[in-house]
Parts: sequence; C-alpha cells; structure tokens
Amino acid sequence: MIPRLSSWLCRSLPQTSELCLRPAFRPFSSTSSTLAGAKGHTPKKQRPRYRDPYANKHAEARRAANIARQVVLREERAAALGDPIRGIPTPFLESFDTALPPPATASAAELDLSAESAAGRDTTTSPPDSEVSTSPDSKSKPLSRPDPEPPLLNHFLAPPDLSAALATSHALTQPLPSFISDPSLLSRANANHAAAHTTASEALSRILSLSNASSRARTQANVQRCIETFGRHATDTFLRPRPLTSYELDPNVVTDKKTPRAGKDTGSSEVQIAILTAKIRILANRWEGAERNDKVNKRNLRLLLHRRQKLLKYMQRKERDGERWRHLVGMLGLTEATWNGQIAVEDGPRVGGGVVRV
Repeated sequence: MIPRLSSWLCRSLPQTSELCLRPAFRPFSSTSSTLAGAKGHTPKKQRPRYRDPYANKHAEARRAANIARQVVLREERAAALGDPIRGIPTPFLESFDTALPPPATASAAELDLSAESAAGRDTTTSPPDSEVSTSPDSKSKPLSRPDPEPPLLNHFLAPPDLSAALATSHALTQPLPSFISDPSLLSRANANHAAAHTTASEALSRILSLSNASSRARTQANVQRCIETFGRHATDTFLRPRPLTSYELDPNVVTDKKTPRAGKDTGSSEVQIAILTAKIRILANRWEGAERNDKVNKRNLRLLLHRRQKLLKYMQRKERDGERWRHLVGMLGLTEATWNGQIAVEDGPRVGGGVVRV
C-alpha cells in the first residue's frame, strides 16, 4: 500500500511525482461521494440467496425433531432424578402418616437392592468383601439382623407399660371373697368386674392409640422411631462402618480417640435426615390440601428441603456409598434429586407436591 504523505510534502515535490496520489485529509461519509448530495436516495437491498424449498422443509423437520427430542430427554432426566419432596414410596416412609410400624419390614438385602436400583447401579453383581469395608475389626465383628420395630403408644408409652398398668388395676379392683359370703353375689361381682375391666381396657387402648392422636403426638412418635431405627447405637449391630481412608490407615498418623457415646444417638446425620423427612412429609401433605395458599408453610417446606440436602451431601461425601448410606436411602426412599441439583418449590397443579424444578 502506498504511504499517505502530508500536504506540505506534496507541494514541495515536483508535479511529475507519483507518490502523492490522494489528499492527506478526507472527510468521513457513510455514502459515496457521488450519491452524498442526491436527495431521496435509498440503497438497493441485497437480493436474498435462493434456497431449494425441499431443503427448507427438511431443515424445518430436523429442527422440529430436535426440539421434540430435547423435551423427551428433559422428561427422562427429571424422571431419573425422582421427586425431591416425596421420593420413592416405601413401607417405612408411608408409616409416617400413622406413626405405626409398617406391616412387613424388608430385609437388609432387599434394602440394599432397592438403594442400588434407585442410584442407577448394576445390581446383578455384588462388590467383594474387600470393597465393602477395610476396617480391621469389621469382618471379625458379628453382625445380626435388626429386630422388628416395636409398636408405640401415645404419651411416650409402650405396650408392656400398658399391660402392666392394666394388670395392676385389675388386681386392685377385684372383689375380695372375704367380704362377700354369698357365692351367687360373688360370681355376679366377678362378672361385673370383668366387664368393667374390659371396657376400661378398650377405652385406654383407644386413648393411647396413635391413630387417634394429634399431629404433634404423631410427629413426636416418628422422631422416636427415627432415633431407634437409624441411630448408630442400633445400626452398629448389623451395619459395618464406612471404609477407612489411606490417611486413617497410615500407622505414622496419630488420630484422636473419639469420646464414647452416652445414651442413644440423636445427632448423627442419618437420624437428622430421617427426622427432616418425616417433617417434610407432613408439610407436603398440608401443602397439597386445604393449605395450598399458606406461604409460611411453603417457606418452611423449602427450608427443610435445603437443610436435608446439605446433610445428604455431607453424608454421601463421608460414607462413600457405605452400608449406612444404602440403608438410609433404601428405608426412606430417597432419590438423587433430594441431594443433587437445585430444588425450587413452585406453584403448580396438585400432583406430587407441586411443580419441582431441579
């Protein structure tokens, strides 16, 4: 490109010089110099490129098929993640509505199988014993099956307590033969006493039944059930601990000894997750019913969902798919949507706890 020279240099050069071909300054204009002074000039539009109509139809069909496929994939991903509020229905999860033990408790193998199928893993092959736990005393420790869940009564009573109280009242109110000499009167008094004792027993059983209890009493019973079912004072008898890390297996590393547990386990992650699940189910049932427009209830539901999500992420990171994690997920029917992704409770149709965006 020929360099541009200043005007004084062009005047100093001879007229025959071919270096100064254009002036040093030219005003900027968006239109050409020939059309700049013309009035009412409109630039010509570029003619659109010709395209075959057959190719246009094929492109539109491919675009429509792509959009339809994206909708199908989005629905499949949402179905694979599951419902972050309800999860998968299980007997233990449905028993929160009545606070009574489920009619039939699944075995530990069935719980592990359901947890693996919910997580999307292959259930045909089982991991070797070396991958289950690397703790030195985990294999030598005898593991027993969990005992069936005992039934509970209202006011924190147990069936043995009720039976003992009824037996004591029956003995105290029984007519004494020493005060009734007539045998016919004694038999009549015993019959009346038996009828009164039967009526009192039925009345006490109805009063103490959790099916007739308030929502607060059922929640307290569910909290007690979660502690007895998922507390480590009970699960350590039939669940192996998580595998040890390389840092914990290093003999040169000195770790502090844990303080022994005093009483029942009420603060572990699995117990807190189970208690939050019971409360979430209560709020979800209310949100689907007459309290649909209760904004405070909706906010409390969202807070409990996010609190449970944090605990699940922590437990998944710590347990590393151990037996405690699989036992918790299998019993409560938790899906991946409960700990993975963003949970947003939105207003929508009354199906499955509303529209949940993950």
